[in-house]
Amino acid sequence: MRKLAKGGSSNERTIELQENFMTHRKHSHAFGTITLTVTACLLLWGFLLPAWAGDATQVEPLALRKIMQELGRNMQAITGAISQEEWVQVVQLAPKVAAHPEPPLTEKMRILAYLGADATKFRNFDAQTHEAALAMKLAAASSDGKAVIQSFALSVPAGVGAYQPDRRLPMAQQCQGRCGEVQAIATAATGL
Repeated sequence: MRKLAKGGSSNERTIELQENFMTHRKHSHAFGTITLTVTACLLLWGFLLPAWAGDATQVEPLALRKIMQELGRNMQAITGAISQEEWVQVVQLAPKVAAHPEPPLTEKMRILAYLGADATKFRNFDAQTHEAALAMKLAAASSDGKAVIQSFALSVPAGVGAYQPDRRLPMAQQCQGRCGEVQAIATAATGL
């Protein structure tokens, strides 16, 4: 941009005004382009956000939920087999309860972090369920219905305690007086 000397001609003044107008127009055009681009991005983002949010709200269920559903089906099948005295079926199903799958390591870490100090209780209940299910298998293999029922009674409070601690107390009270005896049988049967 040229500077006018005092008393410059009107022609120079016209050129200066034209240059100012063009410079202002260039900046105005650039500002308009930026504004239009930002507006377009915001509109696009506004339309796509619900689609992204829809995907984010559909969280895949934890593997633990599927494991627990399978464990529940196995326990129901064992209950039916015990009621029909089908010891062969109990022998086949008890190991599925004893050695149920575990969630992936990342999920297990999240669960244990969530449980905090109760993680040890959770693991102890899981170990009790494992031992009781193995004792149930051995008792069913020898067609000892009473021992099968006692082992099953031990596996249920442990399983409920591990996954639903609020319901553990009433079942433990029902088992009171017999649990020590049944635990000794289960320990002797499994050799642990």
